Amino acid sequence: MLSQQELAKLSCPHPGEISGYWPWSLTRNEEGELTFPTATVSELAQTYGTPLFVVDEDDLAGKAEVWISAMSEACWDGYGMNGATVSYAAKAFMCGSIVKLMNQHGLSIDTASLAELECAIRAGAKPEQIGLHGNAKSDAELRRAVDFGIDHIFVDSPAEAERISQIAAELGKVARVMIRVTTGVHAGGHEFIATAHEDQKFGVSLATGAAFDLGQKISNDPNLDFRGLHSHIGSQINSLEAFEQGALKLLGLRSQFLAAGIDIPTLDLGGGYPIRYLPTDPQPLTPREIADTLAKTVREYCQSRNEDIPHLQVEPGRSLAGPTAITLYRVVGIKRVTIAEGQYRDYVAVDGGMSDNIRPALYGANYTALLANRVGSSELTYARVVGKHCESGDILIPEIALPADLKPGDILAMPATGAYGRSMASNYNMALKPGVVAASRDGVKVWLRPETITDLFALDPALAEVEK
Repeated sequence: MLSQQELAKLSCPHPGEISGYWPWSLTRNEEGELTFPTATVSELAQTYGTPLFVVDEDDLAGKAEVWISAMSEACWDGYGMNGATVSYAAKAFMCGSIVKLMNQHGLSIDTASLAELECAIRAGAKPEQIGLHGNAKSDAELRRAVDFGIDHIFVDSPAEAERISQIAAELGKVARVMIRVTTGVHAGGHEFIATAHEDQKFGVSLATGAAFDLGQKISNDPNLDFRGLHSHIGSQINSLEAFEQGALKLLGLRSQFLAAGIDIPTLDLGGGYPIRYLPTDPQPLTPREIADTLAKTVREYCQSRNEDIPHLQVEPGRSLAGPTAITLYRVVGIKRVTIAEGQYRDYVAVDGGMSDNIRPALYGANYTALLANRVGSSELTYARVVGKHCESGDILIPEIALPADLKPGDILAMPATGAYGRSMASNYNMALKPGVVAASRDGVKVWLRPETITDLFALDPALAEVEK
């Protein structure tokens, strides 16, 4: 078996030990319990149940302000720049309260479905604060976007441009559009989250000339207002050079349009900015480093060619929401399993799993966790944290060291789950989707209430009217 020293390397660091890993305001109180400013994890679990997503609202607001400040200062007109927009990528996590918070701090909202679009609208986002992504947008999505007059629709194909034009003509409006360009810059983590290589579903090819041809057609279409170019090169990218290369690809295409007399006022350079999931992960790029690199790249390129400098736009999602939230799980059972002669592993089963965090099962994403409701023993045990679903692959953490005195009823806290946890949640095995609460110095607010069996059965005509 692993020695206690080796096990220590698999243990989760406590809040404050590693920057950018736990939410800012999460600490341990005198009793050894993880606590937010106005509630302990036990109080939250008791009140709202588990699994439970807990967002540090002050942390999230602070990160939004940092992004706004970094891009505004880097793109200041005193440097010859033409300003910047920061758009929150709503696919990371979406609800009415986060729309309101982002808008309050100056961010726009990038949506990717009819429900996300409608959520942004109903939460009070103005038309100029909304964009719509997607490679297979429905007519209903496009019609709502055009009718509401959102700032930009990201065109993903020539056929989609024609559909948008037709819908705009029917509504008697002009639709503002940007072309999503496949630049060929391939960066990021797993193949499923790298999005700029040619052989994938997003965007219009730069290399084949298709993006330029589409731009010419859009510029001649009276129902469309050609507002700019967009590129997203992947996710979890910790390379400034990759972002620089992506920007240069778009700038080169923009130069072709300018030479043809077609103005391109905006470049949207996407997102993909990294966060830490494990203590061994490198320190992520900061908003300041990213903003300065993008602004410098664009400024120097345009000045060298005597071109007007475009307005810049970026789309942080994970880097905003991810580190600001944790998931609380209740330990249901612990089973010791022999894995080799004289070696064992403790299977720690919790009351959630792949229904509230599909990323480990989907593409091997790594997480860790910490005993949250008390300080455990200094002796550690070799463990695997698993969910409750009828799948052998329902593994949240394959390898971790946990206190040897861990017992059923204890609470585990998993950091860095604010992005793509609740937003990718499912009802597999008829699991109920967890609630989301926001903790701050002002108290605790429900952002999404925990789903109930009544909610779930309301969709089933055979069950909706059956008395419990």
